[in-house]
Amino acid sequence: MYLREIIDLLSLWALPAVILIILTTAILRKVPIYESFIEGAKDGIKVSINIIPYLVAIIVAISMLRASGAIDSLSHFLAPLLSKIHMPADVLPLAFVRSLSGSAAIGIFSDIVSNNDINSYTSKLSAIMLGSSETTFYVLTVYFGAVGIKKYRYAILTGISADLIGIIMSVIVANWFFT
Repeated sequence: MYLREIIDLLSLWALPAVILIILTTAILRKVPIYESFIEGAKDGIKVSINIIPYLVAIIVAISMLRASGAIDSLSHFLAPLLSKIHMPADVLPLAFVRSLSGSAAIGIFSDIVSNNDINSYTSKLSAIMLGSSETTFYVLTVYFGAVGIKKYRYAILTGISADLIGIIMSVIVANWFFT
């Protein structure tokens, strides 16, 4: 119990300590703190304005996929194959949407947990999958778009490969621990 109290105390003071260290370092180096903060905020607003078209595009694509029922239809079609690898068909929409949008994936995860018991295999597999993959297309769209990178073919291939490995390993780990 003593170790837990130490960890709780460290986590409580970690962020204030980091902020204090940054401010102390800036003061010692005679950095104009307020002016630097304002310049950073201005740059942040410029980046936000530049990525709005990319965000709209990804949100529209996700909304179209979910509203059309394409993902649900595919998961029902693949259900017999998925059952052989102990992957419930309910989890397939999460596997598809996770690489597109984190908020959509959290919404699907929430639906999975609300339709199943929190301690069910499906919920546990979904939680592992959510934590083992990345929002690849969102990252590429927003961050690459913000800095003006147009050629990102290899980044897409690498991101999709990492997502597939994350999904496969999620199923393997969930099978190993929970079946």
